[in-house]
Amino acid sequence: MAGVILDSSVIIAAERRGHTVRQILEQVRASQGEIEIGASVITIAELVHGAYRAKTQARQERRLEFIERLSTDMPVHPVSLDIARLAGRIEGQQEAKGIQLAFEDLLIGATALHLDYAVGTLNHRDFERVPGLLVVQL
Repeated sequence: MAGVILDSSVIIAAERRGHTVRQILEQVRASQGEIEIGASVITIAELVHGAYRAKTQARQERRLEFIERLSTDMPVHPVSLDIARLAGRIEGQQEAKGIQLAFEDLLIGATALHLDYAVGTLNHRDFERVPGLLVVQL
């Protein structure tokens, strides 16, 4: 495994425990070794969505600041044309078998596959239906 793309579930859980971005990266490396750690731009969209659903203005601002630090401290991978094609192929093949995938998870998984990375998540089930994807429970 060359690296890991962090799913929003890992980032949200760590942020709720009061961990900094640096602490999150250190914890992933402690469990997975010295690997590349990144996020999909889709994960950033999910995190921003959550920030704007915060119950207070202060919490929203804290979450948005955390997302900015995250975006600065680790690579955020865009959905390229190659990733879009891979996601479309996977989704079409899986739907032909009657398997539905959440679109966000599909794009995050396709990003990891394209990079030859694993997905690090707390929700293994969300990603296990993406063929060929290595899923790491963090």
